[in-house]
Amino acid sequence: MTTAAEDVPLLAARDLRVDFRVGGERLRAVDGITLDVARRETLGLVGESGSGKSTFGRAVMGLVPLSGGLLTYDGVDPSDLGRRERRQLQARYQMVFQDSSATLNPRRTVLDSVIEPLVVHGRLSSRQRQARAVELLERVGLSEAHGRRYPHQLSGGQRQRVSIARALVLDPELLVCDESVASLDVALQAQVLNLLSALQRELGLSFVFITHDLGVAGHMSDRLAVMYLGSLVEIGPAGAVTCDPRHPYTAALLSAQPEPVVGGRSRERIVLTGELPSPTDPPSGCRFRTRCPMAQDRCAEQAPEWREVAPGHRVACHFDFDGRWDLATIGTRASVGSVPPGPPVAAS
Repeated sequence: MTTAAEDVPLLAARDLRVDFRVGGERLRAVDGITLDVARRETLGLVGESGSGKSTFGRAVMGLVPLSGGLLTYDGVDPSDLGRRERRQLQARYQMVFQDSSATLNPRRTVLDSVIEPLVVHGRLSSRQRQARAVELLERVGLSEAHGRRYPHQLSGGQRQRVSIARALVLDPELLVCDESVASLDVALQAQVLNLLSALQRELGLSFVFITHDLGVAGHMSDRLAVMYLGSLVEIGPAGAVTCDPRHPYTAALLSAQPEPVVGGRSRERIVLTGELPSPTDPPSGCRFRTRCPMAQDRCAEQAPEWREVAPGHRVACHFDFDGRWDLATIGTRASVGSVPPGPPVAAS
């Protein structure tokens, strides 16, 4: 049985919009996003570069101003709070950025960088701050000796662990991870992802996991939200979205994911043609229609409404797309081919 407080989403976005001015034109980077993140949940946010997912993450953190809509944390709108109360609220959600070398001060030791948020928020004594920082470094797999080094003396994977430790030092409930493993090689990616999963279990954390890699997002997430040109097109349980995509864009993203070729067999790959439309002048109706092989006149005239295709699985598409492409309807805006067979994979 859940309490009333547990029924309130940890993070709730309602019709969230973020605009920028570019050369005198309005660029709507985030356009009408509505979603919730529950306690101890990982929500994966995926899409191509330029889809607006990183801007959404920065809006959650208060790093870019909202142009419209509502963002609440544990039922509280930060804009309703005074400066002191807002700072206390913001300590409960932190961000892990992609480029760890840019987020750590090169003139400070690692330990000083981890301690800094405690100083800013006026928490603990000097001795307690140092003990807390060492404790967090050890929790992410580093040592006090690492803490005495400068960022350039650490590897990329070690710097990302430091960034995670610094994000955790204020005991947050939510971490926004913005492409936090994209700059690492595959082996280091696996180590950092396993670390994040372990920390979630130990600390009861929630994650907004932002990535262009659907494979990584599907592995890490409880639910997946797919963004295209500033808007959501599909959201649902991670297993359902990755195994039974119901939006053509999601299916195209999934087909681009590398996977082992077993027994020399090939698989179908969808190659979308055309450039991503400009966010300063998005297409009318469905924004994906200019690249969707299944687009019809209705798609240009009317924006699709959200439909629930299965419990908790919703899609913004006019048609009942079943995850497969009908070759008779595809035409010239996409091609469907086979991935060249690779070497056989030995059975385990």
